[in-house]
Amino acid sequence: MNNPNAALELPIGVERIAELLPHRYPFLLLDRVTACEPGVRVTAIKNVTINEPFFQGHFPGHPVMPGVLIVEGMAQAAGVLTMLSSPRDPNRTTVFYLVRVDKARFNHIVVPGDQLRFEVEQKRALRNMSQFQGCAYVDGAVVAEAEMLCAGVTG
Repeated sequence: MNNPNAALELPIGVERIAELLPHRYPFLLLDRVTACEPGVRVTAIKNVTINEPFFQGHFPGHPVMPGVLIVEGMAQAAGVLTMLSSPRDPNRTTVFYLVRVDKARFNHIVVPGDQLRFEVEQKRALRNMSQFQGCAYVDGAVVAEAEMLCAGVTG
C-alpha cells in the first residue's frame, strides 16, 4: 500500500482512492478525485453506468440511482478529504463512519450515463469528528445536497 501521506498529485485514480477508503466494489462510489485543498474541500467524480448492481431493482425499465447512494458518494468524498488532510500512522487503520445526515435534498434524478461531481467542504472539525457540506452535480446542475457528520475510529 502506498503512503496515504504522500505528496498530493491530482487527479487521484480509483487505485489510490481504494488505498484511502475501506470501501470496495460494488460500494466504492468514487472513480477519481479531481481537486483537493486539504482540510478545506475536495471534488470527486462518479461515472454512473447501467452496469451498477442497484439498477436491477431500482427501477426495472426506469433506472434511477438511489438518493442514499448519492449521499454515500458525498460521504466517501469527505472520507478522502479527511485522509488527505492530516498525517496518518501507516500501521494503524482509521475508518470514518457517517453518523448523521441533515438537510438532505434531492433536486433531480441520476440515471445511467450521468457523471456525478461531488463537491464536499469541511465546515468544522473537533477531535475525531468532522462536519461537511456536500453537493452533487450532473452537468452543472445540483442534483443533491446534504450536511454530514462523520466520526473517525482508529484501530
